[in-house]
Amino acid sequence: MRTLVCMLTLLALMLADTVSAQDTERKLTKKEKKALAARVDSLQFVSAEQAINEKAFVLEADRVVFKRGENAYVNSNTNFVSVENDKAVVQVAFNIPSAGPNGVGGVTVEGGFSKYDVKKTKRGDIVLSMAVMGTGISATVDITLYEGSNKATVNILPNLNSNRITLEGRILPLSQSRVFKGRSL
Repeated sequence: MRTLVCMLTLLALMLADTVSAQDTERKLTKKEKKALAARVDSLQFVSAEQAINEKAFVLEADRVVFKRGENAYVNSNTNFVSVENDKAVVQVAFNIPSAGPNGVGGVTVEGGFSKYDVKKTKRGDIVLSMAVMGTGISATVDITLYEGSNKATVNILPNLNSNRITLEGRILPLSQSRVFKGRSL
């Protein structure tokens, strides 16, 4: 799988280089730009799928949707869900003046996870469901990676109350992530 991603990335770079080398004065047409963007999106999807399967990814969220549908746009480097080996971290931080319990304006909880179940839908979307348990969290986390890109949605459903929260953003491998983790509860 890793060699497939490397070969696809190399192919995309060669195609981009060939297009620019053929005619440096010629601008890309709308159709060519769309085709190139589709190739990049499919490479990002393959990379995100591989990261999910390896249990080494971060969903960097740029939008938070609350229980009753209200939403807020947030910084993706302080709002994320990450999985690394056997640990999961959920952090939500809002653009507010107070530091909050985690020092960055929100809450950071981490713990172990179980029931790591990855499925592929008929449409090609990847659906991951896991139970996260720790000092400050006991929740079911459902992540949907949409086919053809690295855009994803995560639903966090606490086991002890009904304060559901949804994060929307992009899934990246850990090595490409740029998140800032605050203090955990």
